[in-house]
Amino acid sequence: MKSLDCIAAKRLVMTLSGVFACSFSVGLFNLSAFGVDPFQCFAQGTHGLVSSRVGYGPYYLGLSLLMLAGIWLWDRRFVGLATFINMFLTGYIVDWSFRFLSWLLPSPSLYQRIPMLLAAVVVMCFGSALYYTANLGVSVYDAVSLILAKRGIRVGGRTVPFKWIRVFNDLVCVTLGTLTGKLPGAGTLVTAFFMGPLITFFNRTFAEPFLQGRADSPTGEMPPAP
Repeated sequence: MKSLDCIAAKRLVMTLSGVFACSFSVGLFNLSAFGVDPFQCFAQGTHGLVSSRVGYGPYYLGLSLLMLAGIWLWDRRFVGLATFINMFLTGYIVDWSFRFLSWLLPSPSLYQRIPMLLAAVVVMCFGSALYYTANLGVSVYDAVSLILAKRGIRVGGRTVPFKWIRVFNDLVCVTLGTLTGKLPGAGTLVTAFFMGPLITFFNRTFAEPFLQGRADSPTGEMPPAP
């Protein structure tokens, strides 16, 4: 029983830490001014169409609820506690983190912005690996890639791994975000091509060993469905 309680506590800590890390990293992306991650590119781009009428926090929540309806009908196994934590907190943490970081560094130089961009990529991928592996549900956007990977998308007779499905979905978001007015930057392109592989790396080297208390993991690709 103690072992099960320990695992449950780890899952909750990983979920909360992962969501906070991912949300905080968007503040780093915004302050670095090199572009945000692909889904934020899409969300912030479409928000620009209605920004005079609604703030980003409520808009992000509404967008997430709309996507949740589709995920619930498609494959609700990936909907869990983390899904709702992400939906209700992400937009507000993004706003807060940007204001906080802007207070710390009101006018960052180019030499400060470059490390900030690299830190944002690493923090976001690390946070994603944490709450993926915690297996208490994922964000509605992350669920899309995980569901497709679980269903075994095949190209040329070979099953496409999660990391490349994620790259494809990220590129779609970048395209839609650009069309709605959020121009991508170096940070957007870096995350579009490297988030999938980096999440896989952190999942295999830290998240799964931390949760299970062992160094080996089944594949490092993604957690089992809830």
